[in-house]
Amino acid sequence: MSEQQKEFEKWGEDVIFGRAKGFRATLMRILLRGFSWLFRGLVMVRLRLFRKGYKQQAHLGTMVISIGNITMGGTGKTPVVELFAKTLRDRGKKVAILSRGYKSKDLEKKQEWVSQHTGENIDPEDMPKVVSAGTGLDLDVQYAGDEPYMLAKNLDEVAVVVDRDRVKAGKFAINELNCDILLIDDGMQFLKLSHSIDVVLVDSNSPWGTGAMIPRGTLREPPRSLCRADYIFITKCYHAGNKALIKKIRKHNKVAEIIECTHGPVQLENVFTGEIKPLTFLKGKFVAAISGIAVPMSFEEKLTDLGADVLFHRTFSDHYQFTQKDIDKFMNRCMRRDTDIIVTTEKDAVRFPRPTELDVDVYFLRIEVDILSGEEVWERLVERTAGAYQPADPLLLYEKTV
Repeated sequence: MSEQQKEFEKWGEDVIFGRAKGFRATLMRILLRGFSWLFRGLVMVRLRLFRKGYKQQAHLGTMVISIGNITMGGTGKTPVVELFAKTLRDRGKKVAILSRGYKSKDLEKKQEWVSQHTGENIDPEDMPKVVSAGTGLDLDVQYAGDEPYMLAKNLDEVAVVVDRDRVKAGKFAINELNCDILLIDDGMQFLKLSHSIDVVLVDSNSPWGTGAMIPRGTLREPPRSLCRADYIFITKCYHAGNKALIKKIRKHNKVAEIIECTHGPVQLENVFTGEIKPLTFLKGKFVAAISGIAVPMSFEEKLTDLGADVLFHRTFSDHYQFTQKDIDKFMNRCMRRDTDIIVTTEKDAVRFPRPTELDVDVYFLRIEVDILSGEEVWERLVERTAGAYQPADPLLLYEKTV
């Protein structure tokens, strides 16, 4: 991607989130508003086709948990997926995470896999990308995608499989990896695979994103689509008891059980050495922040809340692939400003090239989910899924759709 394309992508994101100002940005928002109404119409038609049965769904004979949202990014989905996978793994389940692998590169050469049932190589067309079979990383981040790579790195004994077609990925996970629970990462809009449970995340700070549908805003579906949720996680809460937001949610879904949680920082980790530092290490430090996430301000606010003096924050578009030039230029700026440390996000850390001259230590902020209210709901959900039925005969899965 050329520098001009990168700048245009970043500008387009700033237009959508309202960060870009001026005549050009205003004109672009007006133009995008019209396309949003078209997009909304297409979304509603698609949902109706699935609801009426005109579009078919695959049923894989095992528990399928969709973890998603109605907005583009920023709800803290990946730490919630990690919490689910870790908890179910510790309850003795064989878990696979199915991801689209957003912005990941195609493999130059397909992975080879010998079927445990036939003893023959699986047809490359039936092979998803196996980021991890639960025994370590099998792909580099550029082929896996940043979020799947991060999940695979953090989760031992959990499979991570990437494919745009999550039906194909799910069949492989059951048939070849013997998984009995499938977690669809960002699965709310992937309706070709039937969901046993729909978990929907709502950001407490921005529940409906920018309030407009794509491409003018960040809504993938209108708020009334929350009616499909079995469980709703209100994320990034500062405290429990978000009564006003819960009241708004109840207008669209009166029965879903609600869990309030926070995405709290737990430690700092050196990107290149793995050295762990406590959060108190940030207090009084002159910090340079760098990130390529949907809502960079929330990251900067966390650093400030922890006592860091953020000198500057270089932001890129979500899932941005850092180049050596980007990082070296940023490092030079840090040296000129006498920066104590550089801090990035965990998702960005897996895409972070080693600077040519490592003059300032680079850390990422490790974030984990902490449930503030609804612990009993969470426990019932875990019991419901951990006690799930076993998968059907895996040899039949390649044929079984409805």
